[in-house]
Amino acid sequence: MNRRVLVTGASGLLGAGVARRLVADGDDVVTLQRRPSGVTGARDVAGSVTDPGAVADAVAGRDTVVHVAAKVSVSGPAAQYEAVNIAGTRTVLEAARACGVERVVHISSPSVAHAGTSIVGEGAGPADPERARGHYARTKAVGELLALAADAPDFRVLVLRPHLMWGPGDTQLTERIVQRSRAGRMPLLGPSAALVDTLYTDNAVDAVVAAVDAVDHVHGEALVVSNGEPRPVGELIRGLAVAGGAPEPRLRLPAGLARAAGAVIERVWDTGGLGADGDEPPLTAFLAEQLSTAHWFDQRRTRQALGWEPAVSVDEGLRLLAAHYRAD
Repeated sequence: MNRRVLVTGASGLLGAGVARRLVADGDDVVTLQRRPSGVTGARDVAGSVTDPGAVADAVAGRDTVVHVAAKVSVSGPAAQYEAVNIAGTRTVLEAARACGVERVVHISSPSVAHAGTSIVGEGAGPADPERARGHYARTKAVGELLALAADAPDFRVLVLRPHLMWGPGDTQLTERIVQRSRAGRMPLLGPSAALVDTLYTDNAVDAVVAAVDAVDHVHGEALVVSNGEPRPVGELIRGLAVAGGAPEPRLRLPAGLARAAGAVIERVWDTGGLGADGDEPPLTAFLAEQLSTAHWFDQRRTRQALGWEPAVSVDEGLRLLAAHYRAD
């Protein structure tokens, strides 16, 4: 049976990829975002998840919601994150429930359960807004808790936490590493040997679509999604840089110094209005933690629950990424 699906945030890489796949599968897809999604075969609703009217229009007649939209950045005023990641999520959930939606796949982040120390082979720990690092992680943690609290037999909610997504077209991680490496401003912290898992973009789309299929019998829980191939963080950064045609990063900083410097830079950036034009700081405390601590997850529950396996390995993904940059 074809589904009637709303995908929020479909102007972004993951949302657009999920919307395209659902259209290709024969589903009736509506998208909600502030600019055109570019997804052929989907009906765009222009607006933000912070606008109850736009959300009500988009969710009308839907039986499934994939909530991807989020304020994603490493700096900025707390109120901006709260408006989208908390209030916006609440608006989507309330509108979906009122319109008779039966299933919701909510996209969260592993950062909601990351307190700055290493995560080694663990499952999806509980979201913890009090210990989450930074405005993004804190507000995503609150949003995830709202989503899970809404789960019910007739309103099934499944949360996915994609972990460090990268690949062609990704501007959040891939392009930042490539551009900073080209400029000689991509630091490697300490020995850069901490093991980190990541998620190739096509695998992320596959996992979300699998969740749409699985949510009828797996719901009320959060699942971290990754490739399941932990690599030293320095190896991953060098691989992404070289695939993008940039030189290998040579800049090295002690991890402790980078964390302290990142905290100072972040405060100056926010209080001094340096990010008013959307520019992001070169380093933050959260970024320094991510680059210097291990974070990889046990994927057995995720794969069993979703009936999903990543189709593209890290090595194959790097080859595809290099081909993408050569074609540009």
